[in-house]
Amino acid sequence: MITNLLRSTAAFCLAPTPLALPSPTAMATTTTAIATVVPVPAVLPLEDAVGKLPVAEEDRTGYTRDSFKHWNTGLDPADGCNTRNEVLLAEAVQEPAVAAGCKLTGGNWLSYYDGVEVIEAGKLDIDHMVPLAEAWDSGANTWDAKRREAYANDQGAAASLIAVTARTNRSKADQDPATWMLPLPDAHCRYIGEWTATKLRWSLAVDPAESEALKVYAEACETTVVHYSPAP
Repeated sequence: MITNLLRSTAAFCLAPTPLALPSPTAMATTTTAIATVVPVPAVLPLEDAVGKLPVAEEDRTGYTRDSFKHWNTGLDPADGCNTRNEVLLAEAVQEPAVAAGCKLTGGNWLSYYDGVEVIEAGKLDIDHMVPLAEAWDSGANTWDAKRREAYANDQGAAASLIAVTARTNRSKADQDPATWMLPLPDAHCRYIGEWTATKLRWSLAVDPAESEALKVYAEACETTVVHYSPAP
């Protein structure tokens, strides 16, 4: 559904013209520019990843859900599907049929929060791994509207937006792991790893109670590894 990136091919020159190589200075400048622009993926044990999170008190002053524009036209504006439906298509165990206007019928999903199989797209919510209000409290209140929209529609990391049962999403609401944990025990370590990855990806802080809860979970999740790339 999303167009693959095209790879350019080098053209061959029939005449034996000399090849102009960039100077060492130009090459260094180019290398530096690329290193600056391209996010470097990180892979850390959960305990180390939690240790990288800055700790700060939260502030919800001025928050409204409308501060985060969603759902937008998604990764491919030409496909007629908004972010919500693109996530549903990406996470389907069995893909639904897609009709005009990106209307989804059929399909099959597994809500990893509670292990429930869902066969109707309308019974799923798309959960922001770190809820919008929590993101606001943790640093997004300093962002401009464009960056908040990018956060609310982030499909650049698989953990950012998750299709789950409406029941579990609404039970979670805007809570962090200090006050809420998903009901399926076998998924706790995955959830904590993805929560931590999302906070690191977006350079969001944790409050003291949240930090302590994450440390406790990290001790119990010794084999969990966190993968994240800084958001562009």
